[in-house]
Amino acid sequence: MRQTSLRLRAGIVSLAILLIFGLAWHLAVSGTGPAQQMDPEYAKLMGQTAVQGKSAMPGPLDVLGKIWSHLKEPFYDRGPNDKGIGIQLTYSIGRVLVGYGLAMLVALPLGFLIGMSPLMARALDPFIQIMKPVSPLAWMPLALYTIKDSSISSIFVIFICSLWPMLINTAFGVSSVRKEWLNVARTLEVGPIRRAFTVILPAAAPTIVTGMRISIGIAWLVIVAAEMLVGGTGIGYFVWNEWNNLSITNVITSILVIGLVGMILDQALARVARAVSFPE
Repeated sequence: MRQTSLRLRAGIVSLAILLIFGLAWHLAVSGTGPAQQMDPEYAKLMGQTAVQGKSAMPGPLDVLGKIWSHLKEPFYDRGPNDKGIGIQLTYSIGRVLVGYGLAMLVALPLGFLIGMSPLMARALDPFIQIMKPVSPLAWMPLALYTIKDSSISSIFVIFICSLWPMLINTAFGVSSVRKEWLNVARTLEVGPIRRAFTVILPAAAPTIVTGMRISIGIAWLVIVAAEMLVGGTGIGYFVWNEWNNLSITNVITSILVIGLVGMILDQALARVARAVSFPE
């Protein structure tokens, strides 16, 4: 009951903040400022008058209208530079999931090895410390030169940026398992493989999933920047293309969609984290 009351009050406060922000945004862009001269041919093309008295920044109602138009037809395809936001999101999410999945296949076993072997931990630590601070986008020119495919290069960049948080958290979680539990397993003559799955994995799971949660957030962050660089398809390319078309309403809409998808991905792994955590 108390938790329900807290959620209800938090929801009311969040709604109030949203309404206040929306009202402030509406008032900020609805005022009449200095007249803005626009090229007559461009104004005719855009269906506007050559002299604009209102702010060029769209208001919340404009953005809501644009969101509704995207929801009505999210998967249209009218050529290389005119695809629905649903298609662009599908490309981006697909690349993130492929790169993220490949990172899991490498990071989790290698993290277990590092966490269970002090020798491997010391041997691999210099390589990890050197490679970890490198920006994922710094790999993009090399990936494009060697792979020669922008989509696969984006997946490679996602793989790189997703690898380190999962690897480090997995190694830390495995190495932090209580020694008493491991000693009991050895006393019962539990083999290394069975010990890894029945003792170490359940104990380290919350830390491992935390690393996975950090990785998915970074991966979604990086894919937008990567697609802006390589172009073609994806939500990052959509943002950049709309900016080139001077459609600020679509840019703001894209920002909101990117944030919403990022929240959904994060909350999905947050549920997994709660499922594998021990009740207090």
